[in-house]
Amino acid sequence: MSAPEFSRPVRIDSIGETGKIVTVTATEAECAALAGRFDLIGIERLAATVDCRRKGTDVTVTGRLTGVAVQACVATAVPIPATIDQAFALTFVPALSVEGDEMELDAGDLDVVAYDGAAVDLGEAVAETFALALDPFPRSVDAEAVLRAAGVQAEDEVEAEPGAFAGLAALRGKLGG
Repeated sequence: MSAPEFSRPVRIDSIGETGKIVTVTATEAECAALAGRFDLIGIERLAATVDCRRKGTDVTVTGRLTGVAVQACVATAVPIPATIDQAFALTFVPALSVEGDEMELDAGDLDVVAYDGAAVDLGEAVAETFALALDPFPRSVDAEAVLRAAGVQAEDEVEAEPGAFAGLAALRGKLGG
């Protein structure tokens, strides 16, 4: 497996229970590489400020990420700018503690990320959180008109076709069943 495009490892032994504030900012080259991985037209900026706290071998991180990406409209391929400014929280746990185990998370639980070795990768965590915050189906303002011109109907315009059992139901009605 190759190294992540935006790797910012933080050694576990450098994080105390009182916390450690870390700021990570992607370079222009890292933004370009991440844009390729996430199938984006481009990433203009990606940064985060993170508060890391260790409890035993687990590391909880909370922070805020900001970034600007350019996505392609799913209907027209027109570039659409996307600005992300989002708080996030994750818990890093040793890889052995999640391997093969089922984990039940409550609504208030943090997302869990496995780490291997003596460091957690804040850059990769920020990159993945950024990608998840983007609209998975971005549409330009003229997407609806382009789709309509291509003959694509909106979901509410499509008449429901009779299901496979509609004929049987009609026949049953005729037979008095």
